[in-house]
Amino acid sequence: MSFASPPLIALTDKGLFCAEGGFYIDPKCAVDVAVVTHAHSDHARRGSRQYICASSGVGLLRSRLGHKIEARGIAFGEVIQLGSVKVSLHPAGHILGSAQVRVEKDGEVWVASGDYKRDPDPSCEPFESVACDTFITEATFGTPKFSWDRNATHGQDLANWWEEAALAGKNCVLFGYSLGKAQRVLAELAPHAKRPVLIYETIVELTECYRSEGRNLAPTRELRSAIAEVEKTGEALCGEFILAPPSIKDESWASALGAFETAFASGWMHGRSHFFGGRYDRGFVLSDHADWAGLNETIAECGAKRVFVQHRNGSLVRHLRGRGIEAHPEEMLIVENFARLPGMNLRLF
Repeated sequence: MSFASPPLIALTDKGLFCAEGGFYIDPKCAVDVAVVTHAHSDHARRGSRQYICASSGVGLLRSRLGHKIEARGIAFGEVIQLGSVKVSLHPAGHILGSAQVRVEKDGEVWVASGDYKRDPDPSCEPFESVACDTFITEATFGTPKFSWDRNATHGQDLANWWEEAALAGKNCVLFGYSLGKAQRVLAELAPHAKRPVLIYETIVELTECYRSEGRNLAPTRELRSAIAEVEKTGEALCGEFILAPPSIKDESWASALGAFETAFASGWMHGRSHFFGGRYDRGFVLSDHADWAGLNETIAECGAKRVFVQHRNGSLVRHLRGRGIEAHPEEMLIVENFARLPGMNLRLF
C-alpha cells in the first residue's frame, strides 16, 4: 500500500482538509463541515454550517460558538462515513471532549492529533493511542527542555498554597485559561477544597458544562457576587481561592481583594524562576499539552511511519529523523509540497 497522492489530509489556507470526506479539521474560517478537535478558540471558530465533535464536547462548543449551531456529537470510537472515508474520534486528554481525528480510506489510516496530553487529569477523558500510518502531531512543547513531573500532586500543591495564604490573612489569585485549565484546577482541588472557589464570570458557564458531563469539581461561587457582598460591608475578601483568566489581571476589581498572592498555571512555568518577568508571585507547572517525552511516546505507540509536525517542529522533526522515522514540518502537507515527498510502502499491521 502506498500513501495517497494528494494527501488524505492536506494543509490549505483554511486549515487541514480531507477532500475525500469533504470536511475540514479545526478550520480557520467558516466552512461547510468542520470536524472540531475541541472547543478552544484557536480550534473552534464561528460560522460553519455543521460541526462534528465528541459528544462530551458539544456543550462546550455551543457555549463558545452559540447555542443554535448545528453540532453533531459522536461517541469516542464511533465510526461515521463522510464521503469516501471512515472517520472516528478518540480521546486526546487535552480538555473535556478533546479528540484525535482518525481518517481511513482503502486501509490507509491517518490521525490528526489536535492538542493532547498524556498526564492524568480528573477533568477529562484520558488520552488513547491510535494506530496509524500517518500521524499529524502538535508540538507546542516540542523541545527536550520541557519535561513534566508525572508524580506531581497538583491538587495538594494548590491546596497547600491556599492554606498558607489564608493563615497569613491573604487570598490566592490563580490565573489560568477559562476553558480547560480552570476546570482542571477545580477538579484537582475537589478532594481538598473546604470552601467554594471564587471564579470569574467567563469561567462559570464552561464549568457547568463540565459538571453536566459528570466531572467532579470543587464547589464554586461567582467572584463578582462575592465582591458585591464585601463592598456593602466595606471589608475585603480574606482567605479565598480565586480563579480568573490572565486577561483580567489588571482590572479594577483587584482593589477589593485586600492582601493577595498571585500565581499562573501553565506548562510555560517550567523553569521560569522569574515567573514571567515578575508578573506573578509563583508558578504552577500544570500543562494541558504533552511534554517532549509524551510526544515521543505517542509517536512510538501509534506506529506511524510518516509524521507531520505542527507548531514548534524543528527539534522534533530532527529527532524523529534520527530515529529513522520520516518526519516533516506541517508545510509539507500542502498538496504541491506533498507531491515532492518520496513514496513509501506501508502496512499498518
